[in-house]
Amino acid sequence: MRRWTIDPNARNWQQSPDFAAAVSLLRDGQLVAVPTETVYGLAADATNARACAAIYEVKGRPQFNPLISHVESLEAAERHGQFEPKARQLAEALWPGALTLVVPKREASPVSDLVTAGLDTIALRVPAAAIMRDLAEASGRPLAAPSANRSGRISATTAEAVIAELGGGIAMVIDGGETPVGVESTIVALTGGHARLLRPGGIPRAQIEAVLGEPLVGPDRPADTAPEAPGMLSSHYAPSAAVRPNATEILPGEALLAFGPALPESAHRAIAVENLSPSGDLVEAAARLFSSLRRLDASGAGTIAVMPVPEDGLGEAINDRLRRAAAPRG
Repeated sequence: MRRWTIDPNARNWQQSPDFAAAVSLLRDGQLVAVPTETVYGLAADATNARACAAIYEVKGRPQFNPLISHVESLEAAERHGQFEPKARQLAEALWPGALTLVVPKREASPVSDLVTAGLDTIALRVPAAAIMRDLAEASGRPLAAPSANRSGRISATTAEAVIAELGGGIAMVIDGGETPVGVESTIVALTGGHARLLRPGGIPRAQIEAVLGEPLVGPDRPADTAPEAPGMLSSHYAPSAAVRPNATEILPGEALLAFGPALPESAHRAIAVENLSPSGDLVEAAARLFSSLRRLDASGAGTIAVMPVPEDGLGEAINDRLRRAAAPRG
């Protein structure tokens, strides 16, 4: 496996032999782990069915669970999806960014049916991370890129986490340091004239509603058989340890995922403690969520007790991930 370290803010990689190698690997149907602003993505040519099948195989991901296709621009996205006025409104206001739009798929789009899980819709995103946009543009393909981790497990926000989870099945890991947002993109479906929130994520609901001038519907109940978009399975983002949300008392032997300046009196019982944000900052908490869960999982605790996190702003996405991490596992 090849490892290439970049400065995600420099954007000086266009002339790098490593950039050329990454483009060549993607065109050849290989898998490349790429840092985005949200989490690390496991990228492959979305038009190559064998490459997309390799994503499912390496991740152990159910093939009924669709993938997001990453492109370099709204113009590129329109080659694959049909954008009604509300979809275009959101794309023009919030792309590039941590927003995925689910829209009707164009019949002429070459994106593999494996990516869309056979649905007549397609999930599209123009990421803020320039490296992903540049790879899509240089390869001339949309890049299917779910989170670079084993299916259902904690998403990867560092290259080290990617290598620990998937190292043997990847041709290259692009190391851009820790991802700044830390939770996956918000997913909004725009079909039938309605805007529906399928998955809370890196762009808060209120910001999307402000652009639309109307409230979002949803999110819907978890779908374990035919989800419309990634991250909708009831059990997801899970560490090996059990997760106990909204904990106000810590039991002996538990690990503690804290939030805010005041810890429970029983916090001394915890065998390990991570505070998502001692100041109660939800943006900081979102960025630290998955890395904190990984460290607590490595502590050996059988259960991770999680202090309450407010539901407002990015708290909706944080609590969504925590509820899925705590759900019964099949």
